[in-house]
Amino acid sequence: MGIKNNQLIISSTSKEPDMLKKKKIFVVIPAYLCEHSIAEVINRIPKFVFAIIVVDDASPDNQKNVIRKIMKSDKRIKLLSHQCNQGVGGATKTGYEYAIKNGAEYIVKMDGDGQMDPDYVIPLLDPLLKNKADYVKGNRYLYLRQISKMPLVRRIGNFSFSILAKMASGYWNIFDFTNGFTAINSKMISHLDMSKINKRFFFETSLLIELGLEKALVSDIYVPTIYKNEKSNLSEMDSFIRFPFLLLRATLRRIFIQYIIRDFNVTTLFLITGILSTLFGLIFGLSHWWISIRSGIPTTTGGVMVAFLPFFLGIQFLLQFLILDINNAPIKPRISND
Repeated sequence: MGIKNNQLIISSTSKEPDMLKKKKIFVVIPAYLCEHSIAEVINRIPKFVFAIIVVDDASPDNQKNVIRKIMKSDKRIKLLSHQCNQGVGGATKTGYEYAIKNGAEYIVKMDGDGQMDPDYVIPLLDPLLKNKADYVKGNRYLYLRQISKMPLVRRIGNFSFSILAKMASGYWNIFDFTNGFTAINSKMISHLDMSKINKRFFFETSLLIELGLEKALVSDIYVPTIYKNEKSNLSEMDSFIRFPFLLLRATLRRIFIQYIIRDFNVTTLFLITGILSTLFGLIFGLSHWWISIRSGIPTTTGGVMVAFLPFFLGIQFLLQFLILDINNAPIKPRISND
């Protein structure tokens, strides 16, 4: 793997290190309405991959028959089928469960729509194999040339979403939280409460939120997306309405668990003091402003200062909390390969 003319060049599968061939690496592919792309995706998966788990998520097209045809020539493929559609998260959970039961050491997750380049499986696995991460995800935003290729609506939505997701997960050092091209150490999955992970399009982000609560080390790897003429099943309006609420709830839950239940420390004191001080200044100031309007009598300088100083100090405490929270990101893997 190298870089040439600002483009990442991936080594051919014929030059794969022996280390990859000795590992039980599984690829999980949640598939829905992918009859025209699934064959190419599967055929391009590197030969060192031990097993390919395709989860047909009750797709109404001819996808299942296409997969069965490929299975005749590639014995690594295992087809799992849902009777009812469970979403990308539900399908991935099914694939994870099967992979773990069958001895998977590392699990790569990629979609069946052809937007993810299988050649990047090696870079995704590299930090895991070198014990430098517990979970690795793709990031489309590392190079400006690639960002410009992304449709404008997706670009704006992903940037806004990622900012909120940073607060919810505590992973301030990563981006592109909705990227579904990932790799995970299978041992890490046993530490997660899978019932808390969303089954639909919030899956990738909710998984990162749970990983954050377990102090897993997450790494970002540049992975370009191949945009064709496919139509997303995700409604932008639905995401705009539902996702901010889910992220706000997850943020409050993370802060409560991390800084109240598990470890009451100076960061907690900055947070509590900041909230109380800011609220006092805000409520005191607004109430006296309203009284001043009703009575026509200007608020005294002392009254203004009583409102301003706690509010200003509260903001400073909250900024200090934010700085400490950013610096509290995991720096070593939760799971060891030893």
